[in-house]
Amino acid sequence: MDDAALTPVTRRDIERAAARIAGHAVRTPLLNAPSLDAAFGRRIFVKAECLQKTGSFKFRGAFNALSQTEGDVVAFSSGNHAQGVALAARLLGKRAVIVMPSDAPEVKIANTRSYGAEVVLYDRATEDRDAIGAALVEARGLTLIRPYDEPLVIAGQGTCGLEIAEDLPDGVEEVLVCCGGGGLSSGTALALEGRATVRTVEPQGFDDVARSLASGRIERNAAATGSICDAILTPEPGRITFPILSRLCGTGLAVSDDEALRAMALAWTHLRIVLEPGGAVALAAGLFHHDGDVAVVASGGNVDRDVFARALTLV
Repeated sequence: MDDAALTPVTRRDIERAAARIAGHAVRTPLLNAPSLDAAFGRRIFVKAECLQKTGSFKFRGAFNALSQTEGDVVAFSSGNHAQGVALAARLLGKRAVIVMPSDAPEVKIANTRSYGAEVVLYDRATEDRDAIGAALVEARGLTLIRPYDEPLVIAGQGTCGLEIAEDLPDGVEEVLVCCGGGGLSSGTALALEGRATVRTVEPQGFDDVARSLASGRIERNAAATGSICDAILTPEPGRITFPILSRLCGTGLAVSDDEALRAMALAWTHLRIVLEPGGAVALAAGLFHHDGDVAVVASGGNVDRDVFARALTLV
């Protein structure tokens, strides 16, 4: 990554992104269910990004980035960034090539193709997606849209935080955010600076951001696969996102796959929203690893039917 790509992201960048995506992205609600509050003895507010276009927050950053990018694009993603870029490209009259792991949920691969993108599959355990993306850039003259370590993407994701800031009730001082490479959590932390503290949430065994925040340096995950939370399995925090997270975020949290599935079931039971495992980890942390009033970002709902059915058996 060159020095230009390391340009800091500011709240003003997020405000500009909000103006660009207005009328294109959905302003999602901050939900609350009295029955869920009663069950856990505190207030729990859920930012329903599963109701965003393409089923996740990723459309925000993708549209913001592509609206400022000349020509056709390439992206790599396990599915949510893929769908966001694919739809944004279609809306903006661009072609998109998406590099996706072959073990990504079928619904995400199918949806990405349905938006008109070309999908290139790879084995995430043995192949390097960055190398594949670089080769496509060189061969086809495409512009790479990184999934999280890209200022325009971070600014777009930060618009979620601007909306939370407007809707967050008094007395709620922490916002838990599902975290892979840190694009959503860093953008949200910038947008909420001075209003609430963001805490990142990851799957157990893939908590590189939590470990990095604790050590003060970028830590890398030992494995590339092994959790049901496919949407947020990234190797390490981004070079742009990590300094923001280090400055603004509290201690990182991690939840088990079983807790993510239980959170999915509770979200359906009490809020009637559909979440995918990676999109439910912040809610899982808010339910099972937090003892006060809290807001959480339900970051995505692109889940295969069998996984969702499995989750519903847990409550």
